[in-house]
Amino acid sequence: MSTWNGFEHLVREQEPLAMHTWLQLGGPAEFFAEPQTVDELVGLVQRCHETGTPIRVLGRGSNVLIRDEGVPGLVLRLSAPDFCRVSVADNRLTAGGGARLGRVVTTAVHAGLGGIEVLIAIPGTFGGALHGNAGAHGGDIGQWVASAEVLTYDGQVCSRDRDELVFGYRQSSLDDLVILSAVLELDP
Repeated sequence: MSTWNGFEHLVREQEPLAMHTWLQLGGPAEFFAEPQTVDELVGLVQRCHETGTPIRVLGRGSNVLIRDEGVPGLVLRLSAPDFCRVSVADNRLTAGGGARLGRVVTTAVHAGLGGIEVLIAIPGTFGGALHGNAGAHGGDIGQWVASAEVLTYDGQVCSRDRDELVFGYRQSSLDDLVILSAVLELDP
């Protein structure tokens, strides 16, 4: 049985990653997939867990350098609409891990919510910003996180409340997780 049996329509081999990064540099991913749904993503992650295939998540590639030799294992990109939704209810903004950070910020501002506007000039995805606790002008995204929905590398979807998350200077406790979405609590 092939590693990707049942996922042939999703997984591409030797995908050039340069076209998926900000600087347009870097070699190929051994395997590359852009799942369209959470179920497809869960299936891919579970298959990687079963086969010992390493997983990497690539956002917009704005804070990464990829070596010319490429990346072993499966590189995931969460660019489908299921992973890019942004919504607001009261002072809480919910965004998918694949949403562009600029879109998240402008949605908050248009809804009359404040605080996060300091992040407007940071390129990349919401998930990438959470992973690296992106910040500027004395603020970082971690200070607004109320909760996050994540996928563990063994394929389990779970929620993490604020008290379960740790954010430090350009780092977070979300390293070993695929960030599906998060809720920010912003200033009205």
